[in-house]
Amino acid sequence: MYTAQGTLDNTRQIDQYVPLVRRLAHHLIAKLPASVHIDDLIQAGLIGLMDAITRFEEGQGAQFETYASQRIRGAMLDELRQADWMPRGVRQGQRKIEAAITKAEQQLGRTPIESEVAKIMGVSLEEYQDLLFESRGAQLVFYDDYAEDGDGEGYLDRQMDGDEDADPLSMLDDQRFRQSLVSAIENLPEREKMLMGLYYEQELNFREIAAILGVTESRVCQLHTQAVTRLRSKMKDF
Repeated sequence: MYTAQGTLDNTRQIDQYVPLVRRLAHHLIAKLPASVHIDDLIQAGLIGLMDAITRFEEGQGAQFETYASQRIRGAMLDELRQADWMPRGVRQGQRKIEAAITKAEQQLGRTPIESEVAKIMGVSLEEYQDLLFESRGAQLVFYDDYAEDGDGEGYLDRQMDGDEDADPLSMLDDQRFRQSLVSAIENLPEREKMLMGLYYEQELNFREIAAILGVTESRVCQLHTQAVTRLRSKMKDF
């Protein structure tokens, strides 16, 4: 992809990899609140793509698409850090659901279904599912989102609620943590476990998963939030 002058045709490269930017943006937006707009992620991703085109050196043992994907996703995460994307209300909603799931598990001695969690919270099933949707953006840990911003404050500094003893990197390196997380995933309800595999292993977006499960995209969003919150409940002692 060179011009008549023998230089790289950046415009052609950008056009070729715009679908990659869109795919990564749609995959990331699924776990973010409604306050985050897909166009903002795509714009940040395009900046990351242009940066990748400028910086990439052939012969370094990496394919351009792999390298570009890292730069694109990094640019999107930088945009999210600067915007401080998760509102306090969303985090509070997550904690309420997590507490209700923990209480239901203690009372029932098993994994609770949605209606049982809703009962613990004192809301209807529909209200509970609405809360799941509003609380989308639930996460365990973004392993690759530890870089500090320009103020010297990392993403986790804002999200860990001042817990100075928490060290996610050490937790992820701890074999007991890994084994416990695998066990917690295996004990998820079957549909939620399938969803997690499709999303995190096969990297399908919520629209694609919805087609496979035969439900709406918003329902996939609810199930994802619930699955991650169940995992947070199981892993809170680590």
